[in-house]
This record gives sequence, C-alpha cells and structure tokens, in this order.
Amino acid sequence: MAKPIKITETVLRDAHQSLIATRMPTELMLPIIPTMDKVGYNSVECWGGATFDASMRFLKEDPWERLRKLREGFKNTKLQMLLRGQNILGYKHYPDDVVEYFVQKSIANGIDIIRIFDCLNDLRNLETSVKTCKKEGGHAQIALAYTLGDAYTPEYWMNIAKEIESMGADSICIKDMAGLLLPYEAEKLVKSLKSATSLPIDLHTHYTSGVASMTYLKAAEAGVDIIDCAISPFALGTSQPATEVMVEAFKGQEFETGLDQKLLAEIADYFRPYREECLASGLMDAKVLGVNIKTLMYQVPGGMLSNMVSQLKEQNASDKYNTVLEEIPRVRKDFGEPPLVTPSSQIVGTQAVMNVLMGERYKVATDQTKDLLAGEYGKTIKPFNPEVQKKIIGDREVITCRPADKLEPGLKKFEEDVKQWKQQDEDVLSYALFPQVATDFFKYRLAQQEKVDLTAADTKNGAYPA
Repeated sequence: MAKPIKITETVLRDAHQSLIATRMPTELMLPIIPTMDKVGYNSVECWGGATFDASMRFLKEDPWERLRKLREGFKNTKLQMLLRGQNILGYKHYPDDVVEYFVQKSIANGIDIIRIFDCLNDLRNLETSVKTCKKEGGHAQIALAYTLGDAYTPEYWMNIAKEIESMGADSICIKDMAGLLLPYEAEKLVKSLKSATSLPIDLHTHYTSGVASMTYLKAAEAGVDIIDCAISPFALGTSQPATEVMVEAFKGQEFETGLDQKLLAEIADYFRPYREECLASGLMDAKVLGVNIKTLMYQVPGGMLSNMVSQLKEQNASDKYNTVLEEIPRVRKDFGEPPLVTPSSQIVGTQAVMNVLMGERYKVATDQTKDLLAGEYGKTIKPFNPEVQKKIIGDREVITCRPADKLEPGLKKFEEDVKQWKQQDEDVLSYALFPQVATDFFKYRLAQQEKVDLTAADTKNGAYPA
C-alpha cells in the first residue's frame, strides 16, 4: 500500500546551525511561520542543538522566549528539538533532576518531539530524558549516531533498535551527522531496522560528502518513514538536501510527499534575500557549500574539520593538516571507535592535533580525553587501547556504571546561584547549562529593561511626544 514520505523541515535549527553558525535571529523566523504552518510538514525542527547557547551568546535573545513565540505561530505543526541526552544541550553530564526539569520545561513551552542522542550510543545516557519526555506527554525519538567501523554491523544496529523500542521510544532516527551514509548502505540499514522494530524510522543526513539526496532516494525505496530536509536557500553543503528537490523527486511515486510546491516556493523566496545577505557579509562561507569527499575518507564531520583548521592556524601549523587527518582514525580506534559527534568529535579531534604538534602520541592529553578514558562519558562499543589508557590516566579508577549515577542532585544549588537574576523558572536551566553566558545575558536583559523603563518615564514627563 502506498505510503507518503513525511518531511521534517530543518531551516529553523540545523540548516542555519550548519551553514551560518546558528546566527538566524527569531525576528527573521516569525513572518514566514503562517506559510510554513500550511505546508503539512511532519514537524519543524526549530530548537535545541546549538541554538540555545548561540541565542544568548551571540544574538542576545532568550531561547525560551524564542520557543514560546514559535509555538504561538505554529498552530498546526509539531515542533521538534535536539537534545544530547544526559548532556542536555551542554558538553558534560548533568544530574537527573536537572535533565528532568529541562525536558519538562521544553514540553511546557511548546516542544512536541524531542530527538535524543548520546555521542557514544550508550542508551543508559538516554534513560532519564526518554522517561521524562513520555511522562510529560512528548514524543521521544531516539537518534542513533551513525558511524563506520567493523563493530557497527547490521546486527549491532538491529539489536540497538530492539533495545530502543523496549525503552518506550516513539520513533528512531538514523543521525548521520557527517554525511557518511552511502545510498546502498542506507537501503540495507533501513531494511535491517525495519526487520527489527515496528517503530517509524526517520533519516537525518548532511550533504557534506555530496551523496545525501541519493541516500534519501534509496532509503525511501527501502521504506523509511521520515526524511529531514532544508528549504533550498539553506540546503546543501554542510546542511541537508533541499526540501523542494526531494518533494519533486518523489512526485508520482508510491511515496509521494503530497507537499505543495507553491507554498515551498513562497518559503524559499522569503529566505533567499537573507542567504544573499549572509554570503555578502561572510556569515555564510562559500567553503561550507561545496562537497568535501575527505569526510568519507576520515569520517570527520564538517564542524570538526573547521575546528581542527582553526586549532592548527593558532599554532602556526596549518602545514600539519593532512598529518592530523591521518591521525584522527588512529585516535578514534584507541578510544574505542566512538561515533564522531559532539562532544566525542571534539575530544578525538583535539587529541589528534595535540599528538601531531607534540611529536609524540599522548604526551599531553586534555581533561576531556582523561574523562572519556575513565568511563565518565559512558561505554564505547569497543574497549579502549589499554596501553594508551594506562599512559593517559595511570591508576585512576575507571567507572562502569551509568555516569549520572555518580552525580548529586543539582537543581537546588543552581536555583540558589541564579536567584539575583531570575525572572522566570527557565532562567535556572539557562544558568545550569551555560553559567557565564547566561549571567552575561541576564545582565544585558536587565540593562535593556532599565533603558525601556527610563524611556517610558521620560515620555510620561513630557521629554518625548506621547
């Protein structure tokens, strides 16, 4: 029986995160919402990921206020966010009470679907968020960070899919953050997952390596339920395949989307001038719009590559670029072959840079590397290289429990720390995740409010025309 493919639109989150470092302001999003709301998307991904930090840090916006405004505008469309499991939207593990409160507040402010992932695919790190999401009436989608390696067999993916279903998840996402999933591999993977679980399968990939549209086509033929796309002005490069292109490609097929190209053209026309503005200002770098086949050779996501390039530039060692690229797979192997996604990608990439610059492997290691090898991030699919582990952490105790089991509840302390700035319950969570960034934002917010109060007072006193 014919089954239309559903589309999740990423322009309000991952597309601008991937192409313009998450700098799209809320005010730019709002005017096009009524049109986007008519399309009939499966969902609009519009929150989470790096948007939370970037809103406060660079745009001087309250991320919670953004979510409330989006919710108010989207009357008929589900809103979706990305959550890093026990890391929430930060880079370390948070206590369960903080995770629970964050999930609760996300749903209360308007999120319908929470896509939850862990950088090691350690499902223990997702338990608290999934349980809370279900309790609060949200749709819990567990994302598997897709990667390559001899341990990542069809059996591995099938077994983990069965575990996800038994955890109570509502759907599964194949999260191909580096654009590694080739078309025929996608067909095999979707078929394997479909044979192991009855949950809907969502496929998320990036155009970085140039194969993403073909990957979606083969996945559709294999029975994938949902694909993530971006409206064309913010598609391709390190973003997703273009929404309109995929809609057209499936036209007349059994999985035709049924989405209206006239509405999509209206949305594209709205975002196109902003794209030109971003290119002219340098906010959108032409480098992120091309195809980078090195992604497939070294499994390095686009964000990790740019981070590595800037680290080498700072050390006047740009000539070591290729040597570092060759070192990355070796470090990854020593570290138990984790998928390369935030924060494991940063840990592996930074360590590879240090190994090359020092001229000796693991002569110096970052604190994050030490924590990873001590089990503080969770369990990797393969054991760590014991010699490397010994050299880096010596006799430090290696934990095997769920890392969050070692954390004391933290909400009360954050409540106490933020009370002088708190104007809404959600401020506690903003502070818990990014203490310095949130404090700077709270100071800015207060200054703006005082400015408004002064203007209002002067108007009342006759200094300005009413």
